[in-house]
Amino acid sequence: MIVEQGLISFLKKFDEQPFLVKLDGKEYKIGEGEPTFTVKFNKSIPVSSLLTSTSIALGEAYMDGDLEIEGDLYEALDHFLGQMGKFSTDQNALKKLIFTSSSKKNQQKEVRSHYDIGNDFYKLWLDETMSYSCGYFRHEDDTLYQAQVNKVDYILQKLYLKEGMRLLDIGCGWGFLLIEAAKKYKVHGTGITLSEEQYKECQKRIKEEGLEDYVKVELMDYRDLPKMGEQFDRVVSVGMVEHVGRENYKLFLECANKVMKKGGLFLLHFISALKEHPGDAWIKKYIFPGGMIPSLREMLTEMAEFDFHTMDVENLRLHYNRTLRCWRKNYLEHLDEVRKMFDERFIRMWDLYLAACAATFHNGIIDLHQILMTKGINNDLPLVRWY
Repeated sequence: MIVEQGLISFLKKFDEQPFLVKLDGKEYKIGEGEPTFTVKFNKSIPVSSLLTSTSIALGEAYMDGDLEIEGDLYEALDHFLGQMGKFSTDQNALKKLIFTSSSKKNQQKEVRSHYDIGNDFYKLWLDETMSYSCGYFRHEDDTLYQAQVNKVDYILQKLYLKEGMRLLDIGCGWGFLLIEAAKKYKVHGTGITLSEEQYKECQKRIKEEGLEDYVKVELMDYRDLPKMGEQFDRVVSVGMVEHVGRENYKLFLECANKVMKKGGLFLLHFISALKEHPGDAWIKKYIFPGGMIPSLREMLTEMAEFDFHTMDVENLRLHYNRTLRCWRKNYLEHLDEVRKMFDERFIRMWDLYLAACAATFHNGIIDLHQILMTKGINNDLPLVRWY
């Protein structure tokens, strides 16, 4: 009884919108008004667990079926994550989880734990481009596929590509951006990734497109870029810097700087935060081990150390909310296929991940920024915006 009372008392903090709690045969209404969803506990959660990490305690309860949502999961998470400042995280108790090694070996292991769970799995709920990053919805009725094509076109336009240029993609994913750049602008592209699954699929797609003379992909850590002995006119990185760790932002930019030609353009597309924060414990434990979200201001500060001049900064936060909701819709529509690959705990975990990330973008807990910069001064760009 004491455990139950403690749980209800803890949940009463999240009272900005009304919801119902079902626990041990009883119902508790929290907040004013008509509840729009119900949190059903099949097993109580000790307050000590909630205080150590609210996100891990609630997340694991959902994964294990000890907690169920009656209503829309996204709506419930939108409610709770809109009050994320009330979550508890004991950083001392979770030090090894939150602050992991940024060594090459460990970061390779962390990256592969997420991206190498199977190309067939990702193909179920990503679009045909296999783009695992924020789309760009130019029009209200854009499909997910169109939004991803829009995003890549937009990035390539921002890079002001010309035929024969050399383009580097740091964290190239499954290669769609590089392939589009080669086809549309006849540039020579090089991509790097730490994911073996992405590397194999990217090589396959390059061959299928007949672009072996234009595009290549390397299984490589960004820290080894200067050893390549190559120089690039343009550099792009989409959704990769979140994996390098706060202590390595400067090193990441230094490595990019060393392989860029003077006056070159660099577009950095990344999930960002308003302030510096070590990150969510549940996400680190189950989804992105070692992941760290930069703040916009610290990235801009580090850029100045390498004479990177900011040309443009754009926030696509709501585009990522919509992208994630599209991914989740696709995911839920393919649960029968997912069940042939993974168990129920994974299925609930991945649904929670997609819905929770959509909610965090909706609430502005995280943003999605694109920074366009030049290495040194470039006076040859058009005076008017070219994209």
